[in-house]
Amino acid sequence: MSRMKKPGKKTKKRRPPSLRRRYTVGFTLIIFLCFNLLGASLVGFTAHYRYRKTVEQLSHQTENVAQTTSELIRGGHLSIYGSSDNSTAMLCSTLDLISNTLEADVYICDTYGNLYMCRDLIRNGQIAEDGYCPIHTNLNLPENILNAVIDGSYAGVTNKIGANREYQFLVGEPITVHGRTVLMVFASASVRSSLLAYLAPIVGMFFIAEAIALVIAALTVYRSVRSLTAPLVSLSNAAHSYARGDFSPRVNIDRNDEIGQLAGAFNQMAADLERLESSRRSFVANVSHELKTPMTTIGGFIDGMLDGTIPPDRHRDYLTIVSAEVRRLSRMVVSMLNLSKIEAGQLDLKFAPVDIRALLIETTLSFEKQIEQKHLDIRGFDIMLPHTIRADRDLMSQVVYNLIDNAVKFTPDDGSITFSASVTENDRVEVKILNSGVGIPSAEKARIFERFYKVDKSRSYDKKSSGLGLYIVKSILDLHGGSIRVESAVGQYTEFIFEVPKDSADN
Repeated sequence: MSRMKKPGKKTKKRRPPSLRRRYTVGFTLIIFLCFNLLGASLVGFTAHYRYRKTVEQLSHQTENVAQTTSELIRGGHLSIYGSSDNSTAMLCSTLDLISNTLEADVYICDTYGNLYMCRDLIRNGQIAEDGYCPIHTNLNLPENILNAVIDGSYAGVTNKIGANREYQFLVGEPITVHGRTVLMVFASASVRSSLLAYLAPIVGMFFIAEAIALVIAALTVYRSVRSLTAPLVSLSNAAHSYARGDFSPRVNIDRNDEIGQLAGAFNQMAADLERLESSRRSFVANVSHELKTPMTTIGGFIDGMLDGTIPPDRHRDYLTIVSAEVRRLSRMVVSMLNLSKIEAGQLDLKFAPVDIRALLIETTLSFEKQIEQKHLDIRGFDIMLPHTIRADRDLMSQVVYNLIDNAVKFTPDDGSITFSASVTENDRVEVKILNSGVGIPSAEKARIFERFYKVDKSRSYDKKSSGLGLYIVKSILDLHGGSIRVESAVGQYTEFIFEVPKDSADN
């Protein structure tokens, strides 16, 4: 019987450290390293200063002792072979006084390093007759130090003297008589008691100050980073909502710095995306309806002709309707293809002379049937002068066609359409197409050139529009360096005005 394997434990996926945590730890570590570097520099400077001052003090006192001893020897009060008179006692007392004052050990040796005199030779107020000192008798001063003192002086740190091999400041000064070194004065002070004891409270105070400063710095960095990352979290959450298709969230950041500007741009982007998404959905719904209606009509009529529901003598009438619906579908597809080309920048403009007056008349004639059905009054062509521009004729024909199509479509029966063309002060051709009718509300005028937007939501007039015509018009004019605007009065008129440079190739 085989054993069943135990299911392995699922390992929890570790969350990556947050930006707030990484920046807080990183900046705190940098501040900590800077403090330690500053502390090391301070300790080094203080130690060097203490070393220099200690050597200066020891050197000054050894020079005084050397000078005093030299004078006593020259005066016959001391012998280089030792003496036990009052001068020796006075000198030993002086060495004891100086040693206690400096917290050091001052003693005199001969040129071979043997003890000559020290403070410890005074016992019970008298000079020890045996001349033995348990501390200084076996100093074993190194030869290189003795030679340095004979040549002039010595100052440094060494652990070569004494039995415990402790590091000491050591200063040596020669005692000369008639130009010859006969004895040597040495002064030594423990590095531990002289330097480390001096540095210990300084280092302790520094570490306390560093700890306090690090706590304050960490809190300050945390608050600063939090103020920077909190808006980013809001932006991230909003971006995730946008990725799911919900464009309603907004980032509420009341700041005037770069982050506030970013939040404002982000909110504007969200509003544009929300508007674009709404337009897209409306466009999809409109296109679906526009495609479904003619396709249903075409399919129904063809099925009727095939199954005999529509008699043969009526086929031509219904085929005419089918043909019109096919052309309608074709126009819609062409509009969508042109739109995609314009947005992709794939339109290859072919510039040639275009007579605006002739183009307006020619395009208007293509709407003759609709104009007669609605009894529209066409005005302005009789007084319009010809104006020639260099532009892409096919694209300009589409501009004019879309604008006239709108004018014919939205002008009520027995209404009028007025055309005019003129040259502006900046050498541009301005064309105006004014039609009587219901007009466009002020709230709608700012959006009529947007993609997929339709003013007439009820579709009572605009049954064959997909909301792309005016957007395509504006896009084509932009390609030519032109512009378009609309003026309207509700219940009276609507007037589209566009301008084109005389030579659009320069743009």
